[in-house]
Formats: sequence, structure tokens, C-alpha cells
Amino acid sequence: MSDLNPINWWRRLLALPNDNLTKTLVVAFLVAFIASIFVSIAAVTLRPYHLANLEAERQGRLAAMVAALPGMGDILTGAGVDDMEAHIIDLTSGEFATHIDPATFDQREAASDPTQSSPIPSEADVAGIKQRSDFAQVIILRKDGKLHLVVLPVRGIGYQSMLYAYLAIHADGNTIAGLTFYEQGETPGIGTRILEPEWLELWPGKQLVDKNGEVLISVVRGEAVGEFEVDGISGATRTSNGVSNMLHFWLGDYGFGPFLTRLRNGEV
Repeated sequence: MSDLNPINWWRRLLALPNDNLTKTLVVAFLVAFIASIFVSIAAVTLRPYHLANLEAERQGRLAAMVAALPGMGDILTGAGVDDMEAHIIDLTSGEFATHIDPATFDQREAASDPTQSSPIPSEADVAGIKQRSDFAQVIILRKDGKLHLVVLPVRGIGYQSMLYAYLAIHADGNTIAGLTFYEQGETPGIGTRILEPEWLELWPGKQLVDKNGEVLISVVRGEAVGEFEVDGISGATRTSNGVSNMLHFWLGDYGFGPFLTRLRNGEV
């Protein structure tokens, strides 16, 4: 009758030479099996701490990302915000896309990916970008727990380059808090005057749309005369027009228009 005592089996196994194939395989299996048990127990026990650390790391990446945005310091100076969040929105609906991580989303890359972007009808493409990503990032800044500013990434063709900028808007969804350009290649000394602090200081307080929701903000030739106008840049008419067209597109139906409508209606 076979000896079914596991202790005797184990003794016979240990008695085998160390170079015995059976002994090697059995010992390797047992070590792996016991190790997997400890790993599983550790994974289950430590999972809440792991998830908490992942969330803290994600928030840290978001904070670092926002702080590193070119020109963001200029927008935040004096705003007194105490909290910031990066969100991805569906440009068609204006609603948050919670399935996309803002920390890893690359809007410029998405705009060039046919599976993540949509062509813009020629009659609507006043910014001259031809294609836009289906999703876009917005940064929400809070003060005392209340929504204070939203920052939108915008881009459009200037005179001889693509203009990339951030537009900061107050919680009413209509009043400009600031505009800053972080990438451009306009004519030095002429078109590059869009970077001058004196010109950028003309933007805060300007209004985007009228009571009917029509986008009216524009850079005009000469001096501005109303709440929807900003002084033009002498000698840089095409760059000025490019800024106007860029904003008209991104504030309209194919840009952040649906999101800003929700913001004005208190839905954000």
C-alpha cells in the first residue's frame, strides 16, 4: 500500500540529491506558490494605500503640469486662487469626459490623430486649423471653494505662424481675466508685439459675447471703443486678425462654445 503520509513524502524528497530534477522542480514550484500567496495577501491588504498614493501622485502631476504651463504665472498673479483642477471636456457637448486622464492627455497630438479628431468645415474654420481634437483640456481655478477662473487653450493661424495661447475667463463665462501667448513665430518687432505686457494688459475686463450669445470680442484697427474691442497692433494687421479669428473659432460652436454656455448657465 502506498505511503500517503505527506511528511514521509517530504523527507524522501529532501533526501534526494540536490541536482535531482524532480527535487529541483518541486522546490521551485513550492517557492513560487508560497511567494504568490504572500504577494496576493499584500496586494489585497495594501490596495487602499496603493490607490490613495496613485491619486496623490495624479494630483501632484496635475499641479506640476498646470504650474509649468507657459504664461500661467501671469494669469494667476493676483487672482488669489487656492485650488486648481485640470479636466477634459467633450467639445461637442461641453460636458466633462471623465474617462480621460488630464495628466496624460496631449491635445496637440490628439488633433493630428484621425481617430481622436474631426475635420472643421471650411466655412467655420476661421482660425485656419483645419482639424481639431474631439476633446480638449480646461483648467478650473477655485477661490474659497468657488469657481473663480477657467483657462482655455486656444490656437489659430497668425500672419506667418500658428499662435498658441491660453485664455482665462471669469466664472461668469463672459469676462476675460487674461490672455497669454506661449508659442508663436510672428515677425520680430511687429507681430511679436502680441507678447508685450502693455498690449496683454488691455484684455482683462473685456467681454466675449453679447446678450444673445454672439461672439463679438475682436482686435480692431486703431483704438478700441467698446467692451468687446481691443486695440489693434500698428503694422501687424494680419496678426491682429489672426488673434480675433482664433478667439471667434474657439469661443464658437466648434470650440469651447458649448462648455461656456454650460458655464454661463451655472451647470459647471
